[in-house]
Amino acid sequence: MSADRPARILDVTRLLSRVGRGPLTGVDRVELAYLHALSAREEPLVLLARTAYGYLLLPKSAGTELEAWLADPAKLPSPGLLDRLRRRLGPVARAEAGLRAMAVGRAPHWWLTALVTRGLPKGGTYLNVGLSGLTERALSQLRSVPGLNLTVMIHDTIPLDHPEFSREGEPAAFRAKLLAVARHADLVVTPSRATAEDVRRWCEAVAGSSPRVLAAPIGVEVTRSDLDAVPEGLDPKRPYFVALGTIEPRKNHALLLDVWEELGPDAPLLLLLGSRGWNNADVFARLDRIAAAAGPVRELPGLGDGAVAALLSGARALLMPSRAEGFGLPVAEAMALGVPVVAADLPVYREFARDYPVYLDPSDVYSWKTTIREKAAKAGVTAAGDRQGDVPSWADHFNLVLGKT
Repeated sequence: MSADRPARILDVTRLLSRVGRGPLTGVDRVELAYLHALSAREEPLVLLARTAYGYLLLPKSAGTELEAWLADPAKLPSPGLLDRLRRRLGPVARAEAGLRAMAVGRAPHWWLTALVTRGLPKGGTYLNVGLSGLTERALSQLRSVPGLNLTVMIHDTIPLDHPEFSREGEPAAFRAKLLAVARHADLVVTPSRATAEDVRRWCEAVAGSSPRVLAAPIGVEVTRSDLDAVPEGLDPKRPYFVALGTIEPRKNHALLLDVWEELGPDAPLLLLLGSRGWNNADVFARLDRIAAAAGPVRELPGLGDGAVAALLSGARALLMPSRAEGFGLPVAEAMALGVPVVAADLPVYREFARDYPVYLDPSDVYSWKTTIREKAAKAGVTAAGDRQGDVPSWADHFNLVLGKT
């Protein structure tokens, strides 16, 4: 690059993999926030993406195109010739073809050192906040680039702390990622102090030492409510509660179904804003039975940010009985909107939410039932009637992280 100052290089592989797959997850949103923030700064920025055919080094402007494709896959270009021959015709293949046309450098997977050295002759900082590509081969190649510092975000260590909540093979895969990070990263960023302690502990366990670790709470952006995007058939006068997140064992939806079963026919509505995940056959079967009986629990997967914000804003409370969290973004989003929160008593919530939520034992059905019944009985209580919480900002996050990299 011709700029006098060292550049930052942001890995956008995770965002590329999400094109055409619906609403973004929490980790996706973090990578997108980094793309926005770094693109707006004066420092030189290039993007790195791992594709099926190798790595692409991309100009800052490619981020605008990638974001447009995430928002509207109809804008994607046509697949490349090789993709058509191999019948790779999906949205990710089309996005890769579009990025290849914009690339300032390309290389096979085993020539990453040469690609980045050519693109960043003065060195700089590599940033990976999406957990994609954290392999020994990739990080060791980046470690070999002269003058390049490696910063990686680890969002939680749940696959190692709670393997029972993970997909098959995930704990071993995550352990390999953490080993590569411990060996090669200069700095690990975490979204909380609790996760920082977990990362140090596990790096010591798997590698015998830990890189420098920086706790930097991730920011919260309040999305504008879009009532027009809310699904039809919801009674606006009926009190309701919201649980936000993938329906997987760690989120403890089973407790909420137990509560609603005990609340009986007069139960308020429970809206589950999230897609079905993994290892949760019993919960899925219960949800199917409730849906067949037109019961008071409704799944609403795949909603856009505006619809989620509208439903969250009108809820009597956000319910978060999770067994473990690295940060807990839905709690912060509810706080920003002034929505009451009932949550499991986790250290990470105590860290940033302080006394805002009502904290309950995630195994105590009676206390959850009692609290939900009390909040449902408070007629007219909405977000506007509750206090707003002091939530982390992206400005604070980037001031802290970018000041250290």
